[in-house]
Amino acid sequence: MGDIKIVTDSTADLSKEQIEKFGIKVIPLIVTFGSESYADGVDLSAEEFYRKLTSGSQLPKTTQPSPEVFRQTYEEVASAEDVIISAHISGKLSGTLNSAEIASKMVDSKVVLVDTKTASQGVGRSVLVAAEAAQRGMEVDEIIAVVNKSISQTFSVFAVDTLEFLQRNGRIGKAASLLGSLLQIRPILYADPEGMVAPYDKVRGRSQVIPSLVNAALKNVSTEHPVNLSVVHTGAEDNAQKLLEELQKHYQVEDLHVGMVGPAIGAHIGPGAAGLMIQPCFDKLLQA
Repeated sequence: MGDIKIVTDSTADLSKEQIEKFGIKVIPLIVTFGSESYADGVDLSAEEFYRKLTSGSQLPKTTQPSPEVFRQTYEEVASAEDVIISAHISGKLSGTLNSAEIASKMVDSKVVLVDTKTASQGVGRSVLVAAEAAQRGMEVDEIIAVVNKSISQTFSVFAVDTLEFLQRNGRIGKAASLLGSLLQIRPILYADPEGMVAPYDKVRGRSQVIPSLVNAALKNVSTEHPVNLSVVHTGAEDNAQKLLEELQKHYQVEDLHVGMVGPAIGAHIGPGAAGLMIQPCFDKLLQA
């Protein structure tokens, strides 16, 4: 048997450090403003994206990578003896996984597809679990088993400043029930077990957003063991920092990421959002 290769897409919002640490291959989605198209994270950074988003009149659109892009990537990273673990954004939110599935039938390498049923660093967290497991020398079946535990035990919750972007881009899903009652109401959304964006809570006023996010984490992930934590935002750095400070009062954080949501996800949730992705640490996942 050959090596195990890890592939994901740019919706995982992995940092440069995370990518380089494990040699993860990231396939970019395409972000389009009018007639101008950019490879997410390659031609367009998060900072540049939010400047364009807030200064222009055109709403961005996103396009999944084509099966051909996946095929080329698979053949680039792996030989016929290798196994590729290809983990991606929820199939309910994007056609990216479908492109990966088509490409998996076009290459000689064995490709194991993983639907993480979430987005942003929720995807990233399970990708990192796969990479850590591979680095520890675990077999493919063992890696997939711990990744599946990661998916089921990763809680992703976020607060958006407006539902406008989710609504216009058709990604609002079950959160549509929040529309029509948003005067002074801040929606708290999460990735549900089906991989959809769904309402978690509604709070009145911005001051209640961070307490609601923290309480959501406490209800879904135990404080009795160390955790892996990602705190992300779309140009709301101060809120992200406050959220992190509150979470650190309750959790022992083994692996921490704080950063911006990239263009592919930011196009759908808009500026001013903040959220968290939290899961038990790797060794706890192995025990569960």
